Formats: sequence, C-alpha cells, structure tokens
Amino acid sequence: MSNPVMLHEAGETREAVVPFEPKHYGNLYGMSGFSEGLLATHFQIYEGHVANTNSLLEEIAVLTKEDRNPVASDGEARRRFGWEFNGMRLHEYYFENLGGDGSLNEESSLHRRLCGQFGRLESWKEDFASVAALRGVGWAVLYEDVRTGRLFDVWVDEHNVNLLAGGRPLVLLDAFEHAYMKDYGLDRKRYIHAFFANLNWDAVLARSGGKESNGFSNGNGRVMEPGAGPGSGHGLRHSWSHNGLVNR
Repeated sequence: MSNPVMLHEAGETREAVVPFEPKHYGNLYGMSGFSEGLLATHFQIYEGHVANTNSLLEEIAVLTKEDRNPVASDGEARRRFGWEFNGMRLHEYYFENLGGDGSLNEESSLHRRLCGQFGRLESWKEDFASVAALRGVGWAVLYEDVRTGRLFDVWVDEHNVNLLAGGRPLVLLDAFEHAYMKDYGLDRKRYIHAFFANLNWDAVLARSGGKESNGFSNGNGRVMEPGAGPGSGHGLRHSWSHNGLVNR
C-alpha cells in the first residue's frame, strides 16, 4: 500500500481524504440468470454509493476543519455516511461472491460447520433463502461471529439496520428490487435460485476464519478482501475489522 498523502495546514499535519475508487466487475457479464442490462444498472447504483461516500467524506472533512459547534446538518452528514459506506461495501461483497458455479467443496471446514449447525448444506440454503425472501428491502447475510465461530443467517434492513457487531459477513445477497426486478419482476424466489447457482464459494471461504479456498488451505494465511476476489484483478488492499465493514 502506498504511503498516505499528508497535508500541512496551520501548524498541523494530517492525512488527506483519499477518495474511494469504484471497483469493476465486468467479469460477471455473461453470468447465467443475470442479464447484461440488470448488471449494468446494478453497477451504476453501486458506483453512486461510492460517489456519495466520497462526497460525504469531503463534507465531514470541511466540518472537522471548521472546528465549530455541531448543528443539525453536521449530524445528518455523519448519519448518512454509514448508510452510503455500507451501501458501497455490501455491494462489493455481493459482486465478489458471484461468478462461481455454486459448488462448495464437502471437505472444506465451512461445509462441515454449516452441516454441523443446520444438519446439511441444503438445510442452510433453505434457511438463508427464507431470510432473503422476507418482505422489505435490504440484504440476506450469512454472518460468522468472530469470537465464537457461530454462523447466523441475518436480514439487514436497507444498508444499516441489524448489522451484527462482531460479525464477519460471508455470503451476501442483495434483496433490493434493483438486484432482480429487471429480469425476474416480483419473483424473488427465482432470483434467489439464480444467486445460489452462481455463488462463488472461493470468495466466501477466503472471508471466513478458516482462511481457506474451495478445497485447500491458503498456506500463507492471507485473507482475500474486497476487490481481491477471483478474477477481480485487484490486490489485497483492505482488511477486515471485527465488524467486517471497515476500510483501512
């Protein structure tokens, strides 16, 4: 990682606000069950979250520099930041756990853990699908508790409600209408089926505490992060925090 850009102002030295760059997921074009038009629109929505995150970072930097008593507009920028940042990052996790063939190696530790908690892999899929089919807009997320290793299927409302503290997101399905209506209309169940058929378990396993790929362990112990999924062309530039949502 390159050294941060430093600003020197009024006798203070601080890091400059470095904008986030949208990642590119063109490798997903041609994926079965997801039309080019659907993906193109979805990528644009994701890029909007990146732009809004950067805009809010600039706004917050100005507020911080002015060093004045907070007013209502200041609090709104702070609150909105979490919504936009999560909208950016959750989409990255989502795109990066697509593009696979939907097969999880039965010898992987995650397969054993899912079977241990849910009885069999298909039972976990049924539970996850039931979460993904809930009314509303948001995300279905398979979370791994970093302290206990327990696995939970969770509904995240919009981008910022019901995120699990101390949870590492492993599998993410976007349940906003823009993720499926162009191809499936109101039939979210068919979309969920297409999601499972294209699930990239290599990306999922690289996120888990086991630090393994689909069938073998990474010898160097590195964990693949957002932008570093198979075929993404991005390097290891991000690190998981305990809530799995912090860029470093």
